[in-house]
Amino acid sequence: MTVTYAPHAHSAAVTANGHTGQVHFDGTYITITRKGFLARASVGKGEKRMPLGSVSSVQWKPAGGLINGFIQFEIPGQGGSRSAFGKQTTDAARDENSVVFTKKQMPEFERLRAVIEQAIAARHNAPSQTAAPVSVADELAKLAALRDQGLLSPQEFEQQKARLLG
Repeated sequence: MTVTYAPHAHSAAVTANGHTGQVHFDGTYITITRKGFLARASVGKGEKRMPLGSVSSVQWKPAGGLINGFIQFEIPGQGGSRSAFGKQTTDAARDENSVVFTKKQMPEFERLRAVIEQAIAARHNAPSQTAAPVSVADELAKLAALRDQGLLSPQEFEQQKARLLG
């Protein structure tokens, strides 16, 4: 596994090499790269780059002793589908948003998954940049309520009122 520090993204960049491709996360983009015969046989060679903000969830199937696992990135509007019993990994191998991995490769993908899910959670918990503007009338009503509760003196209320009305 390759882990490097990316100061601009405030997180470590993580790369995991799987059976059907490589996934790299730099804190902003998830990039799936496919090379070689398996890529041609499954999804096709090339690279897919997804902004973190477009990923709604991460589907995970751990690798077992006899079967491979996969990581799949769900993107709204791309119509995810449910696989028939026993066909999840086979279907994931053909999905452009998935990478299949072996049991030996699974620790790299566990680390990748943890970092991506942490970044998704941080995005959802970040304060909104578009807070609704507060009206002067609302602020005056709050100040009046504080005055009526005895938490502001009449003089403090008048000072704050004058500040608001500028």
